[in-house]
Amino acid sequence: MNTRRFALKTMAAMTTFGLFAGSHAFADAAHPKVALVMKSLANEFFQTMQDGAKAYQKQHSKNFDLISNGIKDETDTAAQIKIVQQMMVEKVDAIVIAPADSKALVPVLKEATAKGIIVVNIDNKLDADALKEKGISVPFVGPNNRTGAKLVGDYLAKTLKAGDKVAILEGVSTTLNAQQRTAGFKDAMAAVKANVTNVQSGEWEMDKANTIASAMLRETPDLKAILAGNDNMALGAVAAIKTAGKTGKVKVVGYDNISAIQPMLKDGRVLATADQYGAQQAVFGIETALKAVKAKTPQNQLPAVVETKVKLVTK
Repeated sequence: MNTRRFALKTMAAMTTFGLFAGSHAFADAAHPKVALVMKSLANEFFQTMQDGAKAYQKQHSKNFDLISNGIKDETDTAAQIKIVQQMMVEKVDAIVIAPADSKALVPVLKEATAKGIIVVNIDNKLDADALKEKGISVPFVGPNNRTGAKLVGDYLAKTLKAGDKVAILEGVSTTLNAQQRTAGFKDAMAAVKANVTNVQSGEWEMDKANTIASAMLRETPDLKAILAGNDNMALGAVAAIKTAGKTGKVKVVGYDNISAIQPMLKDGRVLATADQYGAQQAVFGIETALKAVKAKTPQNQLPAVVETKVKLVTK
């Protein structure tokens, strides 16, 4: 995508939301401009997150403006970096970001903080070492992914016995939330002495997960369960199990509680998922950012973590 097309696309998005405010020096604290930068809006979870943020802004339109952007797919970190750069050009007061990569976004976010923009991290935690290397502190507002995944894994574990073979569909492996969910799943499987035979990245995507799950089922004919790092990948696993003629024989769990997973929870194709309140996650981040902007709190004095809730969802 060339720079001109990117700029036009960004402006079009702002116009669609009725939020384009033109070029100006930083807004006064009474009416700041907040940028929400997400991962793939093709993922229902992030669409839900955006919808929640837009509804919140509509209710509080006198208090702040919102510019919302997302990338085409989960791994397009270059496009997400360009969005952050564009938001600096637009002179936003705060950036609330769900980074596509835990390390790759840190340098451009350092640039943003150097311009006095408040940066708040949601969904996928930025890498602590990368932040330390750049000398910045960015608050993470969100749930404990390891705890959430262990809740799901523990529920699955009740149906397993020692030695049962299970596989894990991991999200994008360079993201901390993917790593933490895999760790939580492993914690639960270790407790019941299940055998994790395979961990592969489905990159959060349904089609990629479907392909990998199909291979897992061929390689391990006696596989008892697939633990998916998000519900998109769980959908892919369910389809693979159906194609393999193993519906009801291989259990599936997910994470996110998107609407598309609900029928599968009801009929047992998916055993459990975790609800991390996607519609509210961006709102929690926006509230943290607005509080900092209005109080003129320096970036390095913001809290390191603002933990939000996560709950187990079953039939």
